[in-house]
Amino acid sequence: MQTFAYQAKDRLGQVHDSSIEAESVEEARALLAGDGLQIVSIEQEASFGLGFGGNRISRNDIIYMTSQLSVMVETGINLSAALSGIASQEKNEALKKLILDLKKDVEGGEDFSLVLSRCPKYFDQTYVALIRASEQTGLMGEMLEKIARYLRKEAETRGKIRAALAYPAVMICLACGVTIFLLTFVLPKFEPLFNRKGIKLPTPTIIMMKSSDFLLNYWPYWIPALVAMLVGFLIFRQSEPGRKVLDSLKLNFPIIGPMIRKVAIARSLNTLGTLVRSDVPMLQSLELTAQVCNNSHYSKMWKDVIEAVTSGSQIHECLRKSQLMPSTIVQMIAAGEETGRLDDVLDKVSTHYEHDVDMSIKTTTSLIEPIMIAVMGVVVGGIAMSLLLPIFQLSRNV
Repeated sequence: MQTFAYQAKDRLGQVHDSSIEAESVEEARALLAGDGLQIVSIEQEASFGLGFGGNRISRNDIIYMTSQLSVMVETGINLSAALSGIASQEKNEALKKLILDLKKDVEGGEDFSLVLSRCPKYFDQTYVALIRASEQTGLMGEMLEKIARYLRKEAETRGKIRAALAYPAVMICLACGVTIFLLTFVLPKFEPLFNRKGIKLPTPTIIMMKSSDFLLNYWPYWIPALVAMLVGFLIFRQSEPGRKVLDSLKLNFPIIGPMIRKVAIARSLNTLGTLVRSDVPMLQSLELTAQVCNNSHYSKMWKDVIEAVTSGSQIHECLRKSQLMPSTIVQMIAAGEETGRLDDVLDKVSTHYEHDVDMSIKTTTSLIEPIMIAVMGVVVGGIAMSLLLPIFQLSRNV
């Protein structure tokens, strides 16, 4: 059981501050709703332990703050009072300070979007653009809920991708660790036996023994070399040519490539649909879409669309020339532009692709697991056979 602190209104409009025990926040919300309470805010109570990073502001903190702010603004509480109410309940000191700073600037008469734009680390350009659009329409509460939903989808997709890639990463690290252990601790114990008997060693055993000698005798060189390679890779990844090469490898990598493509498409269409539906200007929507793709090739595709739209062309005309966007999606976007319902089309297509991404992640995970097990078996089995082959030869000689 977990304990959740909540603030809720009853049917008479009175606000109650209390706590409730439940297995999850969803169960806590259901229990409170069953009691006829309208939730204003709810969060898990902090436990006292030896944790680290308690004063860091995570993406989930921003989602929580946005969601709570949307509820309070939607119920008629002004923005300054809503920020003050959230800050008074916040236990994360860093987030509390951020909220109070936002409140101070808002009370000073500045637009909320301008205040948020000064904190790009926590509120990206998409967030700021949506808030700016809500300031013009006067529907900030509805827009904040839309932003929270958008951020929640992004976080869920990101979490699923990390979970899918975590297994192969762990297996690769484990394979490297087992290989180094066998070559540096196990194989050297057999080497005197092989040398003393004077038998002709099989080629796999010779390769393994030379690898073992290299690891043991030249470790002052290969460890700095690995560090230098890692630093070089990080520098290469940060450069524009490096990003293009790595992004191209991601898109064309077997098994993982199709999943990466679907994630980039779903993210860009979801962002564009949210921005267009929120009355953000089309060119600005396309610019922000190009930034959230997280892949230089898809970003380049949307930048080309911006140039085409600026010169008077339509979005689907430019997308049709690209091999990165499936033709079925281009046809749907063309229909949306012709009927003036582009936002609805983008919303439906992005929803479909989000489900497709879920299936692709599950398929990728199910394919990666046996492949990594097979690779692990080949690595460990190869080293084991290189040890056993000379032993079999010795037994035949005896």
